[in-house]
Amino acid sequence: MDARFSELFSSHNGRDCGGYRTEVNTGNGCGLTPATKRASGKKKRPNARHVRSFKPSYNTSYLPPEVEEGNIEYKLKLVDPTQSRFEHLVTQMKWRLQEGRGEAVYQIGVEDNGMLVGLSEKDMKASLTTLHDMAEKVGADITVLRHAEVDYDADQPLTIAEVLIRKVPDDQQFLDLRVAVLGNVDSGKSTLLGVLTQGELDNGRGRARLNLFRHLHEIQTGRTSSISFEILGFNSKGEVVNYSESRTAEDICESASKMITFIDLAGHHKYLKTTIFGLTSYCPDFAMLVVGANTGIVGTTREHLGLAMALKVPIFIVISKLDLCTRATVERTVRQLERILKQPGCNKVPMLVANTDDAVAAAQQFAQSPNITPVFTVSSVSGENLDLLKVFFNIIPPLSNSKEQEELMQQLTEFQVDEIYTVPEVGTVVGGTLSSGICREGDDLVVGPTDSGQFHKLTVGSIQRNRSACRVLRAGQAATLALGNFDRTLLRKGMVMVSPEMDPTICWIFEAEIVLLFHSKTFHKGFQVTVHIGNVRQTATVEAVYGKEELRTGEKACVQFKFLKHPEYLKLGAKVLFREGVTKGIGHVTKLHPIVQYRHAPESDEDEDDD
Repeated sequence: MDARFSELFSSHNGRDCGGYRTEVNTGNGCGLTPATKRASGKKKRPNARHVRSFKPSYNTSYLPPEVEEGNIEYKLKLVDPTQSRFEHLVTQMKWRLQEGRGEAVYQIGVEDNGMLVGLSEKDMKASLTTLHDMAEKVGADITVLRHAEVDYDADQPLTIAEVLIRKVPDDQQFLDLRVAVLGNVDSGKSTLLGVLTQGELDNGRGRARLNLFRHLHEIQTGRTSSISFEILGFNSKGEVVNYSESRTAEDICESASKMITFIDLAGHHKYLKTTIFGLTSYCPDFAMLVVGANTGIVGTTREHLGLAMALKVPIFIVISKLDLCTRATVERTVRQLERILKQPGCNKVPMLVANTDDAVAAAQQFAQSPNITPVFTVSSVSGENLDLLKVFFNIIPPLSNSKEQEELMQQLTEFQVDEIYTVPEVGTVVGGTLSSGICREGDDLVVGPTDSGQFHKLTVGSIQRNRSACRVLRAGQAATLALGNFDRTLLRKGMVMVSPEMDPTICWIFEAEIVLLFHSKTFHKGFQVTVHIGNVRQTATVEAVYGKEELRTGEKACVQFKFLKHPEYLKLGAKVLFREGVTKGIGHVTKLHPIVQYRHAPESDEDEDDD
């Protein structure tokens, strides 16, 4: 990891990014990708054999060559195929849908080598009809994302088309993506989520966010202090499904074929531990960093950007509150962002999304390249550019493919306990994420470790996902599990529920290879930090720093930690993030010092639990 990455966490970064005290580089406008820069200036007629605004970041008549893996398929044309050819095409579509976990993108009028040839109006119409028949055969729906004209000096216009194919896998209710929402306090995170999920614009005084708050003090101050979840659905045709038309979350789940679950995190610095827990524990697919156009990059914005990058969560940016600012102020905020994203520690390529074509291209490139960072400019009051954000959410594909998902599902059951509730007439309920395996109603699992390293037996009652009933939970999915009369006092955040056949590694002491992102003095033996490893959050003491007496900002070392309160279940290779005041570091677990093999609780305890 580049040591310059630590600049994002330094406490003196106010002089670089506070308000508009920065000297901005105006030479390149907003630091956009080349095609987007052209789009923001005068429109020029493209040269012969070039495409008009189809792939905003390319100025050639080629796309990257087609690859066998992945969910993108190139087809020159699909005109009147024979029956055997049609069956072959259907099998090919099933493969692409499987690779994209229920979504595939077809580029019509494109050769396998990526050359944009284009089709006449008649051939394009016939090709789309064939594609519709293929989708109907596999039980999928198609949505034409965009058409573009290819200029080859031909007598008749030649076009290419990009088509989204969507089919919910037979063993799932809907496709599911998790998006963590980051940003400084008062940047408009909760208001933006309220507008997206409720379907009504804000009144300029925060009315849209009221339904998202969980505590009275949040309503009174307007500041999020806890982790809340909101859902935005899309049906098979790409239309938005939210609370404006559906009264309950269950209705949204029934109508939607794709679900975006937003994890609304706290922006204030005093709730940083809650924000870090949300990033490490809930395993978001993407992170959305919200920046107020009127304030720019202030407060915890840089730190949240650094945390997402340190945990390797792909990030895109939404500049909110356009209605409060002049065009010049918005452009200045974009330039400020561009400077930070391009600095050596980040190495990101910002891509401003100005129209629907940009949104489609941004979604695809964002998933393919970790360096591309889409930038949206929106207003929750006027609704400006919110449609572009919805297009982006509709098209963005999952990062993991079906093969990785299958491998996780073949492993033994492991469920992370992130939240614990007591629900009247239901009993004890735990919320969290299934890391591996499959969990069904009635499964017998063990939960732990306790302070003494024990595990207690329990039985899973009912399962709910996004507030609607679910019989089977698969690896990677988040849910709440009802445990009946199981004693809540035996549970805590950071525990795991695992299959009785598993032999979990429980330890007090572990070693990790770390890089110190920021520390005002020196980091040495005896120093105490709060360690975050997945859903584990606990204070640990530095027992040893191998090879060095002390560490300074940007330095790497192998360090031995010891938990203070109770042993934890850890895995080799797990990401480690630790903090204490302004001190922050990142790394991964390299060695575990397990205690004696885990034990089930004594028979008497089990009998009490069963009662």
